[in-house]
Amino acid sequence: MSTTGAIAHITVKSSDQMQELGRRLAPLLRPGDLVLLTGELGAGKTTLTRGLGEGLGVRGAVTSPTFVIARVHPSLVGGPALVHADAYRLGGGLDEMEDLDLDVSLPESVVVVEWGEGKVEELSENRLHVVIGRAVGADAPGGPDGHPEDDVDDVREVTVTGHGARWADAGLPELENC
Repeated sequence: MSTTGAIAHITVKSSDQMQELGRRLAPLLRPGDLVLLTGELGAGKTTLTRGLGEGLGVRGAVTSPTFVIARVHPSLVGGPALVHADAYRLGGGLDEMEDLDLDVSLPESVVVVEWGEGKVEELSENRLHVVIGRAVGADAPGGPDGHPEDDVDDVREVTVTGHGARWADAGLPELENC
């Protein structure tokens, strides 16, 4: 049974802010953590992961892993490697993820999986689930009541939910104001 703990709701108004959210999230992560990213195409999953990579101090440009399934970005600062995977084409879920023959130990890495909901939760009992959705409605920033300089197409509502024992009492206040 999974323990649900920390929850944060963040409004992100640009891709720069999405990347900043990743940078702010990175120091909270430890080796063995799993981050599941859920959102439609173009929601900002890879942009958030790019910020995570910057915050973790890893090598290599963080780009979409859609065609390679997974990329490993070793740490440049003695921290955990970042494993960035795309589970969209993985039909068998966890078994296929474990068969990718990654040159890294998953328990010693931070593993980020796009499209992983319902497929790879068993990789770690301590995980964050990040759901990214488009802000909608008249009260959405940049909408009729918002600021005209905000591009409503870029505005996202992000919910970060912690699962597992270590997130049970954790807070995510650093994420609230990106």
